[in-house]
Amino acid sequence: MTKVGFMSLGCPKNLVDSEVMLGHLRLKGFTVTHRMEEAEVLVVNTCGFIDAAKRESVDAILEAAAMKEKGACRKLVVAGCLVERYRDELLADLPEIDAVLGTRDVEHIAEVIGADDRTFTPERDPAYLYDERSPRLLTTPKASAYLKIAEGCDHSCAFCIIPALRGPQRSRSVDSVVAEARQLVAQGVLEVNLVSQDSTDYGRDLGDPDGLERLVRALGRVEGLAWVRVHYAYPNRLTEGFLRALSETPNACAYLDLPLQHAHAGLLKAMSRGGSTASFLRLLSRARRIVPDLAVRSNFIVGFPGEDEAAFKALKDFVEEARLDHVGVFTYSREEGTPAFGLGDPVPERTKQRRRRQLLEAQQRIARDLNRAREGRVLEVLVEGVHEESDLIVKGRWRGQAPEVDGSVLIVGGEPRVNTIQRVRISKGHAYDLVGEVEEGGLEASTAAYEAAFRARRKAP
Repeated sequence: MTKVGFMSLGCPKNLVDSEVMLGHLRLKGFTVTHRMEEAEVLVVNTCGFIDAAKRESVDAILEAAAMKEKGACRKLVVAGCLVERYRDELLADLPEIDAVLGTRDVEHIAEVIGADDRTFTPERDPAYLYDERSPRLLTTPKASAYLKIAEGCDHSCAFCIIPALRGPQRSRSVDSVVAEARQLVAQGVLEVNLVSQDSTDYGRDLGDPDGLERLVRALGRVEGLAWVRVHYAYPNRLTEGFLRALSETPNACAYLDLPLQHAHAGLLKAMSRGGSTASFLRLLSRARRIVPDLAVRSNFIVGFPGEDEAAFKALKDFVEEARLDHVGVFTYSREEGTPAFGLGDPVPERTKQRRRRQLLEAQQRIARDLNRAREGRVLEVLVEGVHEESDLIVKGRWRGQAPEVDGSVLIVGGEPRVNTIQRVRISKGHAYDLVGEVEEGGLEASTAAYEAAFRARRKAP
């Protein structure tokens, strides 16, 4: 059996594509190996969103090409968003590449590997969308998985290339998503993280503007599913019905991933986003009123064309007033094919980096204060495993922390059990992490609470 090694770069949506490709390869008799030097076929699933992601993808391709020259690899396949942007250039500039496939070709991975012609392109479906029938080989920790509820995007944000790479919005049905959630639970998954380019747009292309609310409530009736987390909520599409679904569905995490991108009205208009400091503060106030103990994450871009010191100050003032739990800050990347490309890149890189640093320093103080306020609380924590830096520490996450991006709960006492949800008493709050000990009888208490909540949900109309 041919051994295949995979490098998956970029966002969780790309990771789902990688897992679907791995599922198809396993069905076709391929063996997946984590030892890249042993792989006879190497697949690099790339990201092409911004310059930094493109550089990382090219570096990974070159690393794989070096393995092909010196190791067991005899075929190098490049997949994903970089192929959608630069298919011809990749084939011309990197003769080490033996095959390419785009974002709508993932279910043809075995066919592409088997083709003799490096320019072979399978017959593609413009409306391709994986569903519960697609095989997947999970690569995330056992108790957590991503679940892609839609593909593509109908927005036209000035800085973003995604609609050109992924196509228009295409939503899965509620029944399809629920069916896959049940399959994941059968594999031991306790937490599903719903991802798409804009989750609040879910269902609109199917004529259901309240689709996300209906989906959250439907997932609340999936037995054994402890946590449901929604990522990538567009602020202008955040409905009261969805917020009430978060509040009223026991397994829905009180967590809001709300990429605002900026807070200055003029910059937001230039970004083709809309909104302002005042409208965003009202939105956050409404969300926090409807959803108790809501944790909020947002991302911001500094250095977009036209951002002067006054506009940056407006953004910094907003971050300090909004007091968000988690913040990511990115410097503007000028991308060919985006509406903003013609604006140039007038803000110096040094200025971008200074603004990014200042924003993160302000957020660090806020996050430390918020986490210190959690000292003494008992939180339900999904225990994930031993910490990378010390065998003496077990790490996990509470409902207010998403995987990979939001820090951890560091468990330093009690009896943590990996791939379970336990009650942890928080003793110390830091800027990014919480520290605590497992409560006596914590696992049993959490399990009983979820069983009772599910029985209540099953009786609900």
